[in-house]
Amino acid sequence: MSTKEGNIFDRLCNFKNTWNKLMKNKAFKFGLPFVTFVIGGSFGLKEWTTIRYQFAKVKGVSKEEAEKMGLHKERDVTLESTYEEIQKLDIDNWENKRGPRPWEESGQQAQSGHKKR
Repeated sequence: MSTKEGNIFDRLCNFKNTWNKLMKNKAFKFGLPFVTFVIGGSFGLKEWTTIRYQFAKVKGVSKEEAEKMGLHKERDVTLESTYEEIQKLDIDNWENKRGPRPWEESGQQAQSGHKKR
C-alpha cells in the first residue's frame, strides 16, 4: 500500500469518526435539518411572493376590450333585481327527485320499486 492510499484511507476513517460523533450530538442531528428547512423555506417563499406581486400588477380588462372579445354585459345585476326574480318563483309546487347512488347502477333506481309520494 502506497502512502497516497494510506493517506486517503486515514482521511476517510477520520471523516467517518467525525461524522459518527456529530450524529450523536442532538443539536447537530435535529437542529441542522431544522435550520436548513427554515432558511430554505424562506428562499422558497421569496419565489412565491415575487410571483404574487408580479401578477398583482396585471390590470383587468376594460369594458371596450371585453366587448371586442365578445363578452357583452347585458344588464346590471343588483340585489333588488335578484330579489324580484326570486319572488316570482313558485316555491310551493315542487317535487323531490332522488339522485343515483354510487353503488347503484343507472337503471336500478327505476327498477327497485321506488314510489313517488
